[in-house]
Amino acid sequence: MASASAPVSPVRVRFCPSPTGNPHVGLVRTALFNWAFARHHGGTLVFRIEDTDTARDSEESYEQLLDAMRWLGLDWDEGPAAFDSASGAGGGPHAPYRQSQRMDIYADVAAKLLAGGYAYRCYCTAEELEERREAARAAGRASGYDGQCRTVGPERAAAYEAEGRPSIVRFRMPDEPITFTDLVRGELTFTPENVPDFGIVRANGAPLYTLVNPVDDALMEITHVLRGEDLLSSTPRQIALYQALTELGVAKGVPAFGHLPYVMGEGNKKLSKRDPQSSLNLYRERGFLPEGLLNYLSLLGWSLAADRDVFSMDEMVAAFDVTAVNANPARFDLKKAESINADHIRRLDPAAFVEACAPWLQAPHANWAPESFDRAAWEAIAPHAQTRLTVLSDITANVDFLFLDEPVEDEASWQKAMKEGSEALLRTARAKLADAEWTADALKEAVVAAGEEHGLKLGKAQAPVRVAVTGRTVGLPLFESLEVLGRDRTLARVDAALAKLSAV
Repeated sequence: MASASAPVSPVRVRFCPSPTGNPHVGLVRTALFNWAFARHHGGTLVFRIEDTDTARDSEESYEQLLDAMRWLGLDWDEGPAAFDSASGAGGGPHAPYRQSQRMDIYADVAAKLLAGGYAYRCYCTAEELEERREAARAAGRASGYDGQCRTVGPERAAAYEAEGRPSIVRFRMPDEPITFTDLVRGELTFTPENVPDFGIVRANGAPLYTLVNPVDDALMEITHVLRGEDLLSSTPRQIALYQALTELGVAKGVPAFGHLPYVMGEGNKKLSKRDPQSSLNLYRERGFLPEGLLNYLSLLGWSLAADRDVFSMDEMVAAFDVTAVNANPARFDLKKAESINADHIRRLDPAAFVEACAPWLQAPHANWAPESFDRAAWEAIAPHAQTRLTVLSDITANVDFLFLDEPVEDEASWQKAMKEGSEALLRTARAKLADAEWTADALKEAVVAAGEEHGLKLGKAQAPVRVAVTGRTVGLPLFESLEVLGRDRTLARVDAALAKLSAV
């Protein structure tokens, strides 16, 4: 049995996470590819929440999902809430978009499947199932469900019911192979022995994922299902269910499927939600730009061009082709992610950069008093900082010398810079700085001149000055930093360093 062709237009895709735990980068990559596909084709992105697991789902996780999508800028067209939280409650023609609010729909579809003979009640107990599975394994046969209850007639069913034996609802899989063309992996075939009948409703009447996900896709007229490779094994079951739903008039056809490659972490293991580096919050808290993170995640299976890694989301949308996604696993490389984010920071408009850094120049990130922050000084130094940051949180250590009463005490930097002869050099530099015009060029000339008097090149001569003024051996361009810090504060810090050196 082959899957039907999905309609080419209008494109309708869905992103349907479960509200459990914190959002992770693999989930974001799936959302991104669905979003880019929808936007490329001028289609619709449905944001649906699969919250039927009452033991694990939480309202906090639900709110985090909404917040994450908004922060990333992955706008949706239909969903449980508006993309712009100020614009209303969201919704759409297929509301509600939370599965927990659609239980009556699933019960109705399950009843239709039973009445049409596409599903049946299974009365096998857990013990009976395990005993038969063990026997099948011992005989070298497939150990999936063996269809025992497929032929249970009305009298036998009534007897089971009279015993009080519970039953689940199973979907009746077809007896021929299922073949479909995966948008990423090409043509795939699953044989009947590898796809046995499966449960769609629990004994307590609660619908299972195997039912609710395809039913929602059918009723919401989803044309393309782009999801992780880990769900590939369930696809033939869903295709068979779509065929049944189409024959029942519930669905209009079978969507096209595309299974996205695994994202691998350290040791070439699949990156899981439990891996620290998988948490979206980690990258957000470090100061990744949404554009930088999304740009990198798009490279986990896709590329704009062989010789180009950095691009905007508009450029991605214009070029995105899901059939060009590489089926091979993609390895998450933090250093490359940081490098791409740094490129996006440098691409920011200067005014946008100033505002983007604002959260890291305030409590709890900043280690100076709020009243010590000088907006004019920050704006003056910002252009020199923009080219140096990997993530926005780097800004705090780069500019703290401007807003602290005294430079940070970094003993390693002090020991590295304050070698024999540093006191004499600092005294000479202090005198020349005091007489210099307070511009970056003139300050550089003053330190160069001081170095020459002591037989030192600029690199050696400026190190003691930098540590005296900023506390660190590395940082923003020194002379521009001194210009912004000002004459009085610069000379006072050099004097403090000289006092410390002379006390040794």
